[in-house]
Amino acid sequence: MSQTNEICEQVKKIYARLDTQLADAAAQCGACGNCCDFEKFGHRLFITSPELLYFKTNIKDLKPMPLGVCPYMQDNKCTAREFRFAGCRIFFCKADEDFQSKLTEQAIRDFKQICDNYQLSYRYTDLKTALNRG
Repeated sequence: MSQTNEICEQVKKIYARLDTQLADAAAQCGACGNCCDFEKFGHRLFITSPELLYFKTNIKDLKPMPLGVCPYMQDNKCTAREFRFAGCRIFFCKADEDFQSKLTEQAIRDFKQICDNYQLSYRYTDLKTALNRG
């Protein structure tokens, strides 16, 4: 198995754990799409280098993000839902902020550990910058 595939498997495991933790916490996304309009909602989505590698490996054609709206949101639905980033999984408009922060901090530690294990440069950048760099 290639290093890229190994990293992607590790990222996939983190996402699965997050999905389980969120399901156990009864966190519900209303699928309104408001949080995908980052500028309007007043926040930015940050991603890590292992997540971007996983995303690029699974979504072959990256879309640029010229505005503050995620280019993968169409008709208030995520067209990249299966491969979405930790921040997309964790953040809910009406969820408990402390719970979200704890999950985010743990996920960041896990992504940093992947970088350490595979000598991958760790980057934490906003989605718009990452997508526009390609």
